[in-house]
Amino acid sequence: MISHSFSRREFVRLFSGGTALILISFNTACRNKISQWRYLIEEEITLLDAIVEQIIPTDDFPGGKWANVSNFIDKQLNTYYRKHQLAYREGLSAFEKTVIQMKGKKFEELPFAEQTTILEKMEAGEFSGDYWKGHPPADFFDMVRQHSLQGFYGSPIHGGNREYISYHMLGLDYPNVIGQNRYHDLSWRKYNPKSPENGK
Repeated sequence: MISHSFSRREFVRLFSGGTALILISFNTACRNKISQWRYLIEEEITLLDAIVEQIIPTDDFPGGKWANVSNFIDKQLNTYYRKHQLAYREGLSAFEKTVIQMKGKKFEELPFAEQTTILEKMEAGEFSGDYWKGHPPADFFDMVRQHSLQGFYGSPIHGGNREYISYHMLGLDYPNVIGQNRYHDLSWRKYNPKSPENGK
């Protein structure tokens, strides 16, 4: 969808010779008493959902939003990605302000094709203004893209890859545990791309 970016299919082609998933240990601390999120707030998650759905769009399989990629990122920002906390907070804020300035609407309110065009400009470093001082937009996009791929293709225990959806997509051989396939949940087959349900 975006020039020079990894689609799911490109990822599979590049890494079909083996898998290199990041195995991480994580904490489960909550950011506050009300929110289910650990670091990001609801408005940031809503925006991030729209971005990750562009990076890993729905096709024959559910995309990044349904697969809980934003949940993965939020979880890691409280642990393994802690050093990226400020980059996400400032980057998402700058991105939101830039889009509103350009379009008069929030990113998540725009048509899918228009969102794609905006991210292409961001990836190309064509965003400008005080919002991005010290934080190149292309670098922010690349960070979110890398984290999205890790969340989609990694183990569900890390917060993403809901119901092992990328494993189903890749057609991996699933190891049996106590004589049963531990990845037997095929409820994703009932997925409706037109449904507003986001899998959180």
